[in-house]
Amino acid sequence: MSDAQTVALRFMVGARTLATVRRRLVRVPLTLAEARAGDSPALPPLSADAQGFVVTSLPEVQCAALLGGGMLGIVRQRYTRFYVDLSLGFDAWLAGLSANTRQGLKRKAKRLGGAVRCYRTAAEMADFYPLARALSARTYQERLLGAGLPDDLAGLQRLAAADAVRAWLLLLEDRPVAYLCCSAVGDTLLYAHVGHDPDFAALSPGAVLQLAALRDLFAERRFAWFDFTEGEGQHKRQMASGGVACVDLLLLRPTLANRALVAALAGFDGGVALAKRAVRRLGGESVAKRLRRG
Repeated sequence: MSDAQTVALRFMVGARTLATVRRRLVRVPLTLAEARAGDSPALPPLSADAQGFVVTSLPEVQCAALLGGGMLGIVRQRYTRFYVDLSLGFDAWLAGLSANTRQGLKRKAKRLGGAVRCYRTAAEMADFYPLARALSARTYQERLLGAGLPDDLAGLQRLAAADAVRAWLLLLEDRPVAYLCCSAVGDTLLYAHVGHDPDFAALSPGAVLQLAALRDLFAERRFAWFDFTEGEGQHKRQMASGGVACVDLLLLRPTLANRALVAALAGFDGGVALAKRAVRRLGGESVAKRLRRG
């Protein structure tokens, strides 16, 4: 049975998708432990219906090892895979943040207020899910990225029964304004689904909720790592205790159609990167932010 699945290769500016090309690819995701160890994965043989591989969270130092060998290769994304070492303890972790970050988090939490609820059990997931799902439908993560909370309460409850999920809601006067839902792989909790009410974006509810969630995790001592997963963001950089330089690498069979696709992706990605650098040089930070967020 083939492990290939249809993957959408997107031409994106910030969070906006301008065009999409689909290919049957085998996904090869590296775990945080593998990325931290600097591992290069062994790629399985390609089935006849697969056009190639998409390798995510590949340590950048291993990129050259997978390029070549007759496959067409292109780096789709470079980022630091940030994480929090939960063995540090809350006070030591907080002390490791910059003074500006510590002060900013305290100021945001005080200004926003509200109550944070943590959900762990299957019964608690039944309470969490409808509130978080309704909130997720309003977030840019779901509207623009298709990365909202999945419509799968039963799946959350199965994870809860295995003690493999944690979720949080931030409420203002009983109104949910931010949610965080994290699944676990072994001793690592993954930053899986997150979002906030756009009406409260100026109050940074996501950052306030993240701080509360980490406080809970340090106190609980159930997990060793909090994994911010692929991609970057200001809150990830600010709150992480460490990170690994990674790439997402696309490897395709050397067909004419794939050669044209790789050339188009390389030209488009390069053009977007050049435009962003030009905007920053001209001092248009607000425009650059819109490019990143769409």
